[in-house]
Amino acid sequence: MAQHPALTSNRVAVITGAASGIGFAAAKRFAELGMKVCLADLPGEALQRSAEEVAGASGSADNVLAVAADVSRRDDIERLKDQVLSAFGEVAVLMNNAGTEGGGQIFGDPQRWHAILDTNLWGVINGVQAFAPAMIAQKSPCAIINTGSKQGITTPPGDTAYNVSKAGVKVFTEALAHELRNTPEAQVTAHLLIPGFVYTGFTKARGVTEKPAGAWAPEQVIDFLLPALERGDFYVLCPDNETTRDIDEKRIRWAAEDITENRPPLSRWHPDYKDAFAQVMKG
Repeated sequence: MAQHPALTSNRVAVITGAASGIGFAAAKRFAELGMKVCLADLPGEALQRSAEEVAGASGSADNVLAVAADVSRRDDIERLKDQVLSAFGEVAVLMNNAGTEGGGQIFGDPQRWHAILDTNLWGVINGVQAFAPAMIAQKSPCAIINTGSKQGITTPPGDTAYNVSKAGVKVFTEALAHELRNTPEAQVTAHLLIPGFVYTGFTKARGVTEKPAGAWAPEQVIDFLLPALERGDFYVLCPDNETTRDIDEKRIRWAAEDITENRPPLSRWHPDYKDAFAQVMKG
């Protein structure tokens, strides 16, 4: 299978939130492609265990680095960059994937709001600002993948802090793509990964102990991501076992048309528009 030119043997991938879920699945896959891999996550046994498993997939512990880092802290990310460059000499793939959710109701705990925004949004900004200039200067094919969310596009009521953080990631990554394509000699592409329903630590934290039938496994997200990178897709909009591309497109279009049709915000959940939305979804 053809790959994005950054995903080649002996090149270097850095993944945040790599101890579990989508980040861990990506780390393992990149190692299987022969890449050198740096896993970054909060300190603890999970990070060490995951790094050992990725080293097994790589076939060489020398090609795998585990760095404890809090993505919300710029100093941690600068230290991460220095350690990667010292160990491996370059970065071809940066995957800003670390995330947190829950407890971000509109009148919720301000500290929880800060924790969500600091990790999900500032973690991405810190990663890009720390790594991208050096990646551009390498003048070699590179990719930056930022993990967004459908909730950052359709913004359903509930965990508003999470929605705000992921909407910010979308806007930031779109601006990054524009900046990169207008930077002379830059060979760095930007991509917004938009997973569907995935069985990860987030799902388990809600007390779900077995993968729901509707959810994808993290590995399926990476299976979907790699061909999208190779095609040069910016929006990597993943389906899952219960939501098709067609359903996603209708939901996204409806959300955008709240503005152009002058409907109330979040009209998809407004009783006056319930029937109209249902008709659209029926086709």
